[in-house]
Amino acid sequence: MRTPFIDLNAVSTASGVVNLPGSKSISNRVLLLAALAIGPTRITGLLDSDDTRVMLKALETLGVSVERHDQETVTIGGQGDFPNKQAEIFLGNAGTAFRPLTAALAVLGGNYRLHGVARMHERPIGDLVDALRSMGALISCEQNEGYPPLKITPGNLNIDGPVKVQGAVSSQFLTALLLVAPLIAQKTAQDVVLEVEGELISKPYIQITLNMMARFGVVVQQQGWSRFIIARSAVYKSPGQVEIEGDASSASYFMALGLVGRGPVRINGVGENSIQGDIRFAETIQAMGGKIEFGDTWLEVTGPDLTRGEKLKAFDEDFNLVPDAAMTAAALALYADGPCMLRNIGSWRVKETDRIEAMHKELAKVGATVTSGPDWLRIVPPLSSEWKTAEIETYDDHRMAMCFSLAVFGPVGLRILDPDCVAKTFPAYFDVYKTLVR
Repeated sequence: MRTPFIDLNAVSTASGVVNLPGSKSISNRVLLLAALAIGPTRITGLLDSDDTRVMLKALETLGVSVERHDQETVTIGGQGDFPNKQAEIFLGNAGTAFRPLTAALAVLGGNYRLHGVARMHERPIGDLVDALRSMGALISCEQNEGYPPLKITPGNLNIDGPVKVQGAVSSQFLTALLLVAPLIAQKTAQDVVLEVEGELISKPYIQITLNMMARFGVVVQQQGWSRFIIARSAVYKSPGQVEIEGDASSASYFMALGLVGRGPVRINGVGENSIQGDIRFAETIQAMGGKIEFGDTWLEVTGPDLTRGEKLKAFDEDFNLVPDAAMTAAALALYADGPCMLRNIGSWRVKETDRIEAMHKELAKVGATVTSGPDWLRIVPPLSSEWKTAEIETYDDHRMAMCFSLAVFGPVGLRILDPDCVAKTFPAYFDVYKTLVR
């Protein structure tokens, strides 16, 4: 049974040490790559969360060998294909599982039905489906064109030119095509050229995809961010073992705690050598007045003393490259010395919830003056007398719950509804959180 709410009292400081769970983005990419590679892959540091569990269950349903050693260690027996050619697969609200698996199943051939929770059926997938159909894949949308649930049947792949994919809605569509491009190359005996139409958003997530593909032996020739070439000889081969680094998106909440709670907060699992784009959120922390010390696989954050009336520095930033961590910036805006502007965050509209609308409503509840548009959010922080205690709706969105845990460094606490939604990426979040705040 899910916990209906959690009450958070007002706090003034935060300090301590955090060991991050594994990166969701890396975990689900590696799980799929390991299944598509030749040879077994031992994966350590794997994120244990709702999103990775649905991916693991899907792989098992498809006949992939999955040996579980403990919660963070599995061995995937890669065969380069899925043995089971007929299956019904439930993927919850895990976009990092749904989009790549759609591409893999459409390319490898079989009879499959993919579905998820109600919100997943509202999240667009049409650009990916169109790109796969252009190569001869047979995919039908059962309810609304361009949205799950999907039915996949065997098709005859054929490419006679570059495969085009839209880049403005979600980088996961390009990631899905990149991950299966070596399979397409093998089936068609041709080089595969992927061309992005429009401006590609969330480029750092594509860089994660390219890095992980290289770990499995496939180096993609890249021409800027609009053209990617995968050689016809490309084949995934297991590297033997892969260690998942800590989740940089989750790190953003603890960076923020170090900033608003004075710190120091030391975060183990990511550092200056991280391959995740969200590590760049450290630049926002520094711009707002925080100090960060970096190591290879750790960082430590300290901030100004808000209890003495100090404020964080306001910002006006383009957050296109770090859309997930940008939500943390929206929460930090509550403590700024002036209005804060988040720009180029249109991808929020098609996430686990419409995050622009959700953040607008919930920030206003705690006393901020908020305005928003198609791809922007403006937040005027409340005066000390304007803070309000509130019940925060989380919309079954893990990041809403974690962001609003940061909204208690003012004069009042709040109640967060459905806190168990954090299980999507960080089941132990509130347990860890409570060890840091005072």
